[in-house]
Amino acid sequence: MNRPPTSPSPEPAAPPPAEGPSFEVAMKRLGEIVQALERGDLPLEDSLRLFEEGVALSRASQHKLDAAEKRVEQLLAVDAQGNARTSRFDFEADDDASRED
Repeated sequence: MNRPPTSPSPEPAAPPPAEGPSFEVAMKRLGEIVQALERGDLPLEDSLRLFEEGVALSRASQHKLDAAEKRVEQLLAVDAQGNARTSRFDFEADDDASRED
C-alpha cells in the first residue's frame, strides 16, 4: 500500500519528569495535540500516540486542579462560629495522593 507523503507529524513530547510538566505547559501541549488530531491528516499510529499523550496530560492536569481546589478549600475553611480554621497543609502527602491514580 503506497500512501502519498503526508506533512511531518508532530512528535510526541519527551516523557515528562517524575513530577510532570507544569499545568500551563501541559495545557499548551494539549492544545497542540488537539489541533494536530483535528486536522485529520495523521496516520493512525501517530494519532493514537498523540491521543495517549493527551490523555496522560489531561489526567495529570486534573490532579493538579484537584490539589489546587483542596488547598483553596483549606484556606477558606471556617468553623461553626465563622472563625477561620487553620491546619498544617502537608504538600508532600497531597502530591503522593495525586500520583496514585
